[in-house]
Order: sequence, then structure tokens, then C-alpha cells
Amino acid sequence: MLLTRVLRPATTTTTSISISLTTATTTTTNTRRLISTTPTPLKMYKDKEGNKHSEGNEPHQYQSSNRTDRPEDQWKFRAPYKIHDNSGGDNFDVKWKGKCHCGAIQYELSREKPLASKYCHCTTCQRMHGAPFQWAAIFHKTDINFTNGHHDLGWYDPTAKSTTHHLPCKVQCAYCRTPIMDEGRNMILLFPTLIEGINTERGKRAFEVQSHMFYPQRVVDIKDGKPKWKGLAEESNLVDEETGEELGCRL
Repeated sequence: MLLTRVLRPATTTTTSISISLTTATTTTTNTRRLISTTPTPLKMYKDKEGNKHSEGNEPHQYQSSNRTDRPEDQWKFRAPYKIHDNSGGDNFDVKWKGKCHCGAIQYELSREKPLASKYCHCTTCQRMHGAPFQWAAIFHKTDINFTNGHHDLGWYDPTAKSTTHHLPCKVQCAYCRTPIMDEGRNMILLFPTLIEGINTERGKRAFEVQSHMFYPQRVVDIKDGKPKWKGLAEESNLVDEETGEELGCRL
């Protein structure tokens, strides 16, 4: 009995040491895994106007640098990312220019007014923009021409929560993280606050909002007399501007 009592604490101690060693090994493995998957920051330089540019050699978010010769680079030849060359007969008539906060991403638009301009109050847009709602202006994919940094774009698929280029997806500057647009299967949704001259009378008229989407999910009330939709515009029922209650009809 005495022998048994003496050995039991030793066994417990051995077990504790074994558990501690296992924990330490697991912690070391997780630390190595974390270190090995930490992305390398993009190396950027400024031009004479203060806009950012990457060196184009660092792969990031599956875009794989500024190369265009591999299968994974083919998205650069398709709208909305295809570069328009006026010398090649594209005849891209520039109406507006826009850029991200750091200037790494710059683009032109050939359409004076968007196909539609709307406020989206869905919770995804609220979280992704850190704002009460998203201001979205709808354009054809061929209406945009990236003049700088289209290989510095980053993608995010909110459905799969991945950074792969799977439509529909969110597009942002891979350096300053400014949201650039939402790319759908057929259209793009641009954010008018990135456009130069949006605060002018011409800009306000061109991008005037027609309606609100997903209004029942709002966090602020906007009583502007514009149509308020329960879901997608013209594909769901209207809701009351005051209460958000469904009216059970469409325009």
C-alpha cells in the first residue's frame, strides 16, 4: 500500500510532463505554421505625383504579380480589367477618372451616367465598408479602363470568405485596402466617392441615387422620398419609409 501511494504521484507527474510536452510541441508547430503563412508585404514606391506603385514582382492574393504569360494571368485580358488602348482603335472616351486612397489604383470611365445608382443597406455591405450603407453605381464591365495598378488589385469572395477571384466578389487596392468595386457576373458596382469631381453639381446629377435596397436591414433612417426595397431593387417588394414594413407591392 505504501509503495502504491508513493508511485501514484510520480505517475501523475509523468503524465503532467507528457501533457506539457505535447502542448509545447503543438504550440511550436502552430507558431511555425503561422510564421510560414504570413504574407510578405508589398514593396511600393511613389511617383512624382505621390501615387503608389508596386514593383510588380511580389505575388499577392492570387494575382501573381504583373506577368501576363501564364494561365492564372488571363483575367488581365478580360473586362473589366482589360487595358483599353486608343492607339489600337478602342476609342475609349473618358468621362470620369477615379483612384484609391494611396493612388496605386487608377481608372477611367467612358459613361457619363451609371446604368443605375443605389444605396444598399444589407449587413454585408455595412460590415465590408464599415459604414451604414454602400453607395453603388452600376456600369458595364467595358465602361472602365484601369490606367494604373490593375495588377495591384485584391479580391474577396464574401460567400466563400476567400481571396480567390470567384464571382461575385469584392475588389480592393491590395496596398491601402480602399474598396474599388464589386464585380458581378455581368456588371460592376463602382463606389462614386472615389471619382474625381463627384462633389460638383455635374457629379451629383450624374450619380444621383434612384432607390434604396435591403432597407429593412438599415441602421439609419433616410427619409428622402426614394423607393425603398425589401431586397434587390425591382425584384422585391417595396417597404414603408417610416416603419420599414413590407407594402406587398412593386412599382
